[in-house]
Amino acid sequence: MHIDFFDGAYANFTEQVMESIRETTFGEDIGQNSWVTADEYAGYIDSLRLNAASHVLEVASGSGGPALHLARRTGCRVTGVDANPGGVGTANAAATRAGLAERLKFMVADATRPLPFEDNTFDALLCIDSMNHFPNRSDSLKEWCRILKPGGRAIFTDPVVVTGPVTNEELAARSSIGLFVFVPKGLNEELIVKAGFKLVSQLDATENAALVSRRWREARQRFRDDLLRMEGAENFEGVQKFLGAVHKLTAERRLSRIAYLVEK
Repeated sequence: MHIDFFDGAYANFTEQVMESIRETTFGEDIGQNSWVTADEYAGYIDSLRLNAASHVLEVASGSGGPALHLARRTGCRVTGVDANPGGVGTANAAATRAGLAERLKFMVADATRPLPFEDNTFDALLCIDSMNHFPNRSDSLKEWCRILKPGGRAIFTDPVVVTGPVTNEELAARSSIGLFVFVPKGLNEELIVKAGFKLVSQLDATENAALVSRRWREARQRFRDDLLRMEGAENFEGVQKFLGAVHKLTAERRLSRIAYLVEK
């Protein structure tokens, strides 16, 4: 059964209950809808070596919260792409409310296909916890290399690197929110080089996925009545099962979340 994890989150992004859930889950709410904490995201920003003249592409930008945080922190320009029209609409509205519409632009685009940008357009690129939704990451990496300027850096996280035994039922629960591609350890490193990048560093960020998924599930349970009205019982229970699967598999290190910093 497919679970609505994104449409509902984007449509209800500004609801007080959703803000309370994010604050409880992440500690610092920067509008994220993944496994990244504000501290972790800050480290990624620093590794990209940005300044006010930089132009950054965020792939799978969702509802735009992290991109707004990035623009405020560095003064850079950010373009965000996402396949979900609701997320893009929410993100553009948030940029306008924040008075940052001149530096922030979000557009609907399928990141699994060629992106609508010229060669050597961007100084940096981020893709947080979404590479696992791209059926051919080799092509995606080559496309990122094309649109980055020479010397440009990209950082992406893959939250479902297989590092232990996983049953078919566990894989089904973990992938119940959409298309997923699970890869063995070492494959991303190989594809990074084949795409034309240099692997600068990699970081095991599994602990945050285990922590955030547990807190997220607990926070949703706390606001169960409100979420039942917003989501319906079937979807609420489905998301809870999904978050439980994420926590179990990451806490036991059978699925790992790895961050890769690469340079063109």
